[in-house]
Amino acid sequence: MLKRSLSFLAIAGLSVAGLAQADGGRDYVALVGSSTVFPFASAVAEHFGKANPKFKTPKVESTGTGGGIKLFCGGVGVQYPDIANASRRIKATELDTCASNGVKDVVEVKVGYDGITIATKKGAPAFKLTRKDLYLALAKQVPDPKDPNTLIANPYKTWAQVNKTLPDMPIQMFGPAPNHGTRDAFAELVLTNGCESYPWIKALKEVDDKRFAKVCTQIREDGAWTDVSEDYALVLGKLQSNPNAVAVFTFSYLDQNGDKISAATVEGKTPTFASIADGSYPISRPLFIYVKKAHVGVIPGIKEFVAEFLSDKAMGADGYLADRGLITMKPSELAKSRKDSADLRSVKL
Repeated sequence: MLKRSLSFLAIAGLSVAGLAQADGGRDYVALVGSSTVFPFASAVAEHFGKANPKFKTPKVESTGTGGGIKLFCGGVGVQYPDIANASRRIKATELDTCASNGVKDVVEVKVGYDGITIATKKGAPAFKLTRKDLYLALAKQVPDPKDPNTLIANPYKTWAQVNKTLPDMPIQMFGPAPNHGTRDAFAELVLTNGCESYPWIKALKEVDDKRFAKVCTQIREDGAWTDVSEDYALVLGKLQSNPNAVAVFTFSYLDQNGDKISAATVEGKTPTFASIADGSYPISRPLFIYVKKAHVGVIPGIKEFVAEFLSDKAMGADGYLADRGLITMKPSELAKSRKDSADLRSVKL
């Protein structure tokens, strides 16, 4: 019992020491995480720095959602970020990692929505896709066309082979690497949904969820899909040099580059501000920031930065985040986010 108490005191001491170091060693808010949230968080940081001269401009780094949460959950203290930007909700396993490293209270703040868009170079043939089309085109294993109850290595080489109404073009797609939240969201909202159109695969979820996840979310590795770890500018360059290519973007990037790329419809819906906000566009997702409660009041400006993120001048219909392509929340959702952040309410999954 004494040994356990001493261990607890040692951990607590390290936590306090880390915060003391933070108090003397860093005087700006540090954010890491999602490349999707990055431009929005950067805009907030810029406005915050200009409007609040007593605080330094926050530092925002794009590391991908998974990588950012890993850094965020590393511990308490100046060497660890204060906020993680995320294009998906934090996972229970990630919260467990946080807790094991002394990050006991994590505040979840929803900051808006984004749509995953499937796009081609401007002027390329139009794509009218379903999520089943995307699953069949991209999954590592798919049901055998001759025996849909049997899985085989993906045999499809062209989009027209997947669905005769699609362009007769080679399947060549550029998309987010596994460390990106957009990849997780694409797997969940697109591949899994398309996979579940086969009743026997959907039934696997109840009896063998690991096999179900493997069947539904493993992407083919034969060159039809290319992981992109860098920013979307690189993907845009790939499209400009290859008119047959198709790529995964965020809606905000599409909105800012509509003169260069065109979005495919998905289940008959075009990604727009309205279709993402009302949920009718089928592959939209919420965006979050996660705040380390232990750093609030120690690292200067955290609560004030979050308040700026959720302010009317940022989030309003004519706010600067909407100008950058963020799908802002309904008033009731925005009010909840403001209350959760003001109350420093810890996330519960």
